[in-house]
Amino acid sequence: MDQRTLKILGSFVLVVAMGAVSMQAQSKTAYPSMAALDQYLMPDRNTEIALARSAAPDSISHDAKVQVLGPHGYETAVEGKNGFVCLVERGWMAPFDNPEFWNPKIRGPLCFTPPAVHSILPMTYKRTEMVLAGQSKAQIMEGIATFARKELPPLEPGALTYMLSKDAYLTDAGDHNMAHLMFYSPVMDGAVWGADLPKSPVMLNPQFAREGIDVVMFLTGMWSDGTPAPVNN
Repeated sequence: MDQRTLKILGSFVLVVAMGAVSMQAQSKTAYPSMAALDQYLMPDRNTEIALARSAAPDSISHDAKVQVLGPHGYETAVEGKNGFVCLVERGWMAPFDNPEFWNPKIRGPLCFTPPAVHSILPMTYKRTEMVLAGQSKAQIMEGIATFARKELPPLEPGALTYMLSKDAYLTDAGDHNMAHLMFYSPVMDGAVWGADLPKSPVMLNPQFAREGIDVVMFLTGMWSDGTPAPVNN
């Protein structure tokens, strides 16, 4: 696996990938526990709405439902018309071994397609619910595994999220951001996707591997406003 892939696996995804050499050089205990809740909340509701919508082109996000994070979970700020949901995820949506899991600076804007709203978004709600209830990472790991096994709706075809915001902050490493789409599938060999190969724009993210879901990321080379985005090859 090359360093480009390691960097992307360190970003988020949310959000988003964790393991670049530059990040590994940092202390693994930089964020050993959850910070004060107010560090994760955005004080201006309109700013969070705009950031959430920036995850996808306006033709999609303009009519999407928009949710913002409050002290008790995600709240609907704008009702939608097209079945998409846009929101800003925090670091606790990263893989559990991600050293930035508790990083309060992480802001990962996403827009979920309607199938992803049904099949994937419930995990965002559940993890966030457990975090805000003060549960430990070990408790969250156990709780989300039980939730995925017993309550998560089956994965639907067409489940993907847009992550094309120029203003996302996905990691302390590198450029902090990248424009990409995330497709969800049952766990399979990454070779099926041509993932993690030199010059391939496709990566596998271990975000939901414990829940039996592959997160397949495609670099787009374009931000949501249509301007070019850097692609690290």
